[in-house]
Amino acid sequence: MNFYSLNKKAANVSFKNAVIKGIAPDRGLYFPESISALPASFFENIEKLSTTEIAFQAIHQYVQDDLPDATLKNILKEVLDFDFPVVQIEKNVATLELFHGPTMAFKDVGARFMARCLGYFSENQNQEVTVLVATSGDTGGAVANGFLGVPGVKVVILYPKGKVSDIQERQLTTLGQNITALSVDGTFDDCQEMVKTAFLDKELLEQMQLTSANSINVARWLPQLFYFLLAYKQVKSKGKEIVFSVPSGNFGNICAGMVAQRLGMPVKHFIASTNVNDTVPEFMRTQNYNPKPSTATISNAMDVGDPSNFIRIRHLYQDNFEALNQNLSSFAFTDEETKKAMQDIYKENNYIADPHGAVGYLGLKKYQSEHHDTFGIFLETAHPVKFLDIVEETIGKSLEIPAQIQKVMDKEKKFIQIKEYDELKTFLLRN
Repeated sequence: MNFYSLNKKAANVSFKNAVIKGIAPDRGLYFPESISALPASFFENIEKLSTTEIAFQAIHQYVQDDLPDATLKNILKEVLDFDFPVVQIEKNVATLELFHGPTMAFKDVGARFMARCLGYFSENQNQEVTVLVATSGDTGGAVANGFLGVPGVKVVILYPKGKVSDIQERQLTTLGQNITALSVDGTFDDCQEMVKTAFLDKELLEQMQLTSANSINVARWLPQLFYFLLAYKQVKSKGKEIVFSVPSGNFGNICAGMVAQRLGMPVKHFIASTNVNDTVPEFMRTQNYNPKPSTATISNAMDVGDPSNFIRIRHLYQDNFEALNQNLSSFAFTDEETKKAMQDIYKENNYIADPHGAVGYLGLKKYQSEHHDTFGIFLETAHPVKFLDIVEETIGKSLEIPAQIQKVMDKEKKFIQIKEYDELKTFLLRN
């Protein structure tokens, strides 16, 4: 299968080339030429399938031309070596915990899948690949961990100075080896714009092979459909209409869930839950897409004013707003509402949610207030300890630090400070 640019002004490319390029020469995101539904028997018998078997069948059509079956199975076995439990916390409400991986964030799946694909594609290649990535929080740590020590690959991570949590910053600034962190005096949108500009800089591209590990990259984006299928496997027996509420920043995660739906996964509706960065909720209300500068919140991984992947969602529905509106609701919530949700979830259910999961919970409850007989799953995208100060302050309880986090707490942060694109370009050319 080939992938085409959503800007329709660049040549179609293979999965391999889409991964290596990251973004098309016309600045468009790559999208698969087709999405073929899986046979009905897949969903009828999903309880009998292993995690690896589910993932293999789900992703195979997109990658089969470039990854031999045996290689793909080995990659999936390594990537999906932790649990994705659905935990019911109240009647008709459960959470899908996506924080049991090495950096305790949902992005571990996509980052590790992409790292292994790129490592395979880079074998016996003379030219080193530089992975350039912007992060608003968890992407940086997941990418750093996933690519650490991969031969032939250098990783450069841009993050907004003072706008990620201490633990998030430690996860991307303490590893060394082939990982470099750049602290940007600006917002996540500034970081993302620098990355996009680099991909169009002819002088840079003549001297180096750049790719991105943000969810704009198909190898980061598509594997996220796995855990929607794994959640469905766990709740299928409940016999109710299923809705997913996804804390949404760059909208890659919820878009992958919609691809899982196109594969045939029975799901009634999706809810994109955001913080006050409400570009998409406003679009769903007015049909006008007006990106805006991002605002800093306690759910910082969602502080995105111009979500890159929303164009993929619109394309999935052929820009038919009515069709999209049938399948997607989107609600925005303040920090105050988020904190109250964290307190309520803890007091009433003895469950500790991180700020992003709490936003997902709020969106789900708002939807269910008018759709009572649904079984709702909100995504817990990161372990609460990654937002230690705000969680402890909000619920009044000290959290135990997991082993994955303890190992970075005493390491020295190392980063380079930049403010303008030219500083990024100079660094890349010199390194």
